[in-house]
Amino acid sequence: MSKNVAIIGGGPMGLTFAYELLKRGYKVDLYEKESQLGGMSAHFDFSGLDIEKYYHFVCGPDYPMFEIMKELGIFDKLKWTNTKMGLFYQGKLYKWGGPFELLAFPKANLIEKARYGLHVFCASKYKNWIRLDKLTALDWIKKWEGETGYQKFWDSLFNLKFYEIKHSIAAPWLWSRLARVAKSRKNIFQERMGYIEGGSKVVIDKLEDRILEMGGRIFLNSPVEKICIADKKVKGLVKDGQLVMCDSVISTIPIQYIKGITPNLPAKDRAKLEELDNVGVVCVIAKLKQQLTENFWLNITDKSMDIPGMIELSNLNTSLKDHILYVPFYLHKDNPMYQEPDENFINKVSQYIHKVNSALNKGNIIDIRVFRYEYAQPVCTTEFLKKLPDIQSSERQGFYIVDTAYCYPEDRSINESVKIARKVVDMIGKADEK
Repeated sequence: MSKNVAIIGGGPMGLTFAYELLKRGYKVDLYEKESQLGGMSAHFDFSGLDIEKYYHFVCGPDYPMFEIMKELGIFDKLKWTNTKMGLFYQGKLYKWGGPFELLAFPKANLIEKARYGLHVFCASKYKNWIRLDKLTALDWIKKWEGETGYQKFWDSLFNLKFYEIKHSIAAPWLWSRLARVAKSRKNIFQERMGYIEGGSKVVIDKLEDRILEMGGRIFLNSPVEKICIADKKVKGLVKDGQLVMCDSVISTIPIQYIKGITPNLPAKDRAKLEELDNVGVVCVIAKLKQQLTENFWLNITDKSMDIPGMIELSNLNTSLKDHILYVPFYLHKDNPMYQEPDENFINKVSQYIHKVNSALNKGNIIDIRVFRYEYAQPVCTTEFLKKLPDIQSSERQGFYIVDTAYCYPEDRSINESVKIARKVVDMIGKADEK
């Protein structure tokens, strides 16, 4: 008899879990608290433009995502663009991202440039990230580039992503981001990034269709109130005050929520969850009358601006008729600034747009929106995987805890969500065979 599995969370990971389990003959119910699927990949109507609330892009090594797109018959929606990167440093815009741009940068001496370039190049070739796992990102940078190199090239970015906890971030967290982007380049002189024509919604919608076709059930506006564990085994979940019995529960929601809905969570798991931290994001998306810069990604290390970068999606997805700009403010949910009204962030972004390109002002903004996500980025400290609760445990048989934190050291993305979901489905299959 097929086993009944309940999945909590309707983002790319939860949907992939449902799809893969249905392929293996399981009965699947998926619960999503919002009115739409997608999680951080969800879309919205931006004055007639259907687009993601948070920016997404594709890199060359994203093979798990390529595989599932082929399987779903939507691989033709994957497009590639030769992109550019910039650096806004001390009030001036510079070209960035390649060896010639680095050599031309006037604010560092030849030794600082050489150490930076060598570090980034070697990081892109480094394969055994485990050897870096006891080292912090700041110590790793300073080992290669020195204190002055760190201050010039990195300090502002870490300050505006992690603030006072920047000293805790593990080196593999940084390594994975350098390596993923580097492996996406056509060559050392040309950056190349990918996008999905129609956005992440194309993948989300196709997964939803397949799940429903295969007999899976999806419940929107359905927050799970409680996960029930008794005698070291999951019994089911509570929704709308009613117990829903099932053989297994897979939670893909941010793991910080787990302790609040699982009163009988084993003490060891609860203790680990208490120690974990996360950074939220306030993401401003603007529709502009004209291009801000020629760059897809603009790193910002200007002390007058409290953002680490600007992402001009329309310089990646050139099929867009509008000029679309994302401006993320990374803030812990307990930071008072996180709770500031949308208008404060909109005013800041308006000023920053003019600062980067003086030809643009508030009148060039057609529309602008603000979105918040409390748990956008895990604070990945050294030996991070050891600090996470086990995905499965003999103390809570049938209850699988997994979210994007388990993708460490890789970045959270649709690709990594697909990858980890497939890995855990294999784990479930092997456990059920015993």
